[in-house]
Amino acid sequence: MNASTVRLPPSTHGHGDHGFVPILIRIAREKGASAYVGDGRNRWAATHRFDAARVYRLALERGASGSPFHAVAEEGVPFKEIARMIGRRLNVPVVAKSQDEAAEHFDWFAMFAGMDLPASSARTRKLLGWEPKQAGLLADMDHPSYFEP
Repeated sequence: MNASTVRLPPSTHGHGDHGFVPILIRIAREKGASAYVGDGRNRWAATHRFDAARVYRLALERGASGSPFHAVAEEGVPFKEIARMIGRRLNVPVVAKSQDEAAEHFDWFAMFAGMDLPASSARTRKLLGWEPKQAGLLADMDHPSYFEP
């Protein structure tokens, strides 16, 4: 029996997303500003949920061992760019927050907002022959469905 583990990045996005990006959008709506921590260069790895599903399928079909597999399409999207997209779509200012200010702005989510979480899928791509095909995080976020109240 083969068993594999698939790791998903901080942002697994797509229509109907209920993860981190919608939380950031809700916070920006409530606070009237889209924020990032420090200089905003911290990164979030990302993948579309359909691309992630293909990693699971390929691992099962190929009986692949040697996990974990990383379902990562984008190794690191700068958090400041995520905040800019939210600010543009909501028509709210984009602002930098210090660590102390971030705790107040993001509340329980402040730790995640400030984390640098890049990840690589080079090994997964090589072992499974996987290549992401869906839109990247910022392109996906630029769809009205993300910003419906």
